[in-house]
Amino acid sequence: MTPSFNKVLPVLLLTALHAAGVAAQTSKTAAAKPAPAKSTAYSAAGKQVQVFTTAQGTTQRMAAGSALSFQPSAQPLETQVCVFVDPGHTFQTMLGIGGALTDASAETFAKLPKAQQQEFLKAYYSPTAGIGYTLGRTSIHSSDFSSGSYTYVEDKDAALKTFSVKHDEQFRIPFIKQVMAAASGKLTLYVTPWSPPGWMKTNGEMLHGGKLLPQYRQAWADYYVKFIKTYEQMGIPIWGLSVQNEPMATQKWESCIFTGEDERDFIKGYLGPTLAKGGLGGKKLIAWDHNRDLLFQRASTVLDDPEAAKYVWGIGYHWYETWTGSGMLFDNERRVHEAFPNTNLIFTEGCKEKFDLAKVDDWALGEKYGQSMIGDFNAGTVGWTDWNVLLDETGGPNHVGNFCFAPVIGDTKAGKLIYTSAYYYIGHFSKFIRPGARRVASTTNRDWLQATAYRNPDGKLAVVVMNSGDKPQEFQLWIKGQAAATTSPAHSIATYVVN
Repeated sequence: MTPSFNKVLPVLLLTALHAAGVAAQTSKTAAAKPAPAKSTAYSAAGKQVQVFTTAQGTTQRMAAGSALSFQPSAQPLETQVCVFVDPGHTFQTMLGIGGALTDASAETFAKLPKAQQQEFLKAYYSPTAGIGYTLGRTSIHSSDFSSGSYTYVEDKDAALKTFSVKHDEQFRIPFIKQVMAAASGKLTLYVTPWSPPGWMKTNGEMLHGGKLLPQYRQAWADYYVKFIKTYEQMGIPIWGLSVQNEPMATQKWESCIFTGEDERDFIKGYLGPTLAKGGLGGKKLIAWDHNRDLLFQRASTVLDDPEAAKYVWGIGYHWYETWTGSGMLFDNERRVHEAFPNTNLIFTEGCKEKFDLAKVDDWALGEKYGQSMIGDFNAGTVGWTDWNVLLDETGGPNHVGNFCFAPVIGDTKAGKLIYTSAYYYIGHFSKFIRPGARRVASTTNRDWLQATAYRNPDGKLAVVVMNSGDKPQEFQLWIKGQAAATTSPAHSIATYVVN
């Protein structure tokens, strides 16, 4: 079934896509260095606000509502609920929003009827008929979300003479190329390994952790270069890479342990110089790529060493610190951003685990995304990457049974797509906050209303407001002495676009 953007008009022709592509390639300093606080003249007087709402218990899914108008508003009282936006104070530039193009996604896509394949591509990658994804991640050989473990070389081939991505030519490479076409070529794609080949590791296998053997550090660094160059020769541009997926997790699937010192030394002694020598010094290198809990400790270990830091574009992170019972640790992101303001933060993975087809309609799926995205962007994050863009009716395929949710489920038995609330919650950001947008100051005065705001390259403001409460909330969208009165439905998310 087609995603129900009921009443969605050809929503916002946000025209700065060329500029967005340029922004995606900017240097780490340009992307991350916060602009000095300034108070640029901005007036909402006479402006209209387009409202798009997704709400629990309704048919509203990114539904266009009646336009709002701003009226003069004096100093608000504490009894007046407000979302305050000040476009004169700007922060990080948006790189993009998207999801991972895994083997599992590619295999599920291949099993869908052609009509549903086209529906999927439009739903995710069209900026008008869909939610306009522009960012992607894929694995260097297998991950748990593959049908089996595999590498690109034969055992003990440290010279990489047998290197071949023939495995990927069946599903993943054609899938990525269709995604690129659907995104009009404006896909910022980065790559990540889950494990070196088993023969390069202390435990002799790709699964169950283990560590990279010292004698294979150079061969492993060469492997990244081989992969990137091979994909690019096949017509898939690679924007960047991370060093290792979840480097502190010993998993039953592909995994490899790197301590902070291991990663620091591998970057400065092998991977950074090898990328540079291979003509790939311009690729954006991401460290950590694991949960927020150890985020600052890893960032400081790597970035306090100038010889490692000079190669690092950003610090990636996931949201799975919640497995401990902890909430999402947004303050750890803020500490990294404060301590290392010239290094980018990028969300590299998140999903709801323990798939259950009976729970695809749970509203909590979307609210978790909304909470994370607002918290991450407000903490300084420049890009946000969901995990699998598509999984089948089992939450896979996954060769170790680690079945998970995706925003869109491809029911390969029924030949249809199922859109979860997560798809719409993500869309409230990705559709209306485009690459090249600058985050602007925004606050609320009630904790059940969460908000973030961006000014797009075309000058339009996009303010995302999420109500996690059980009751509707009247509030004023208040901008520099002008206010537009509105109501946020219970358990809803809305994007307010100020023209």
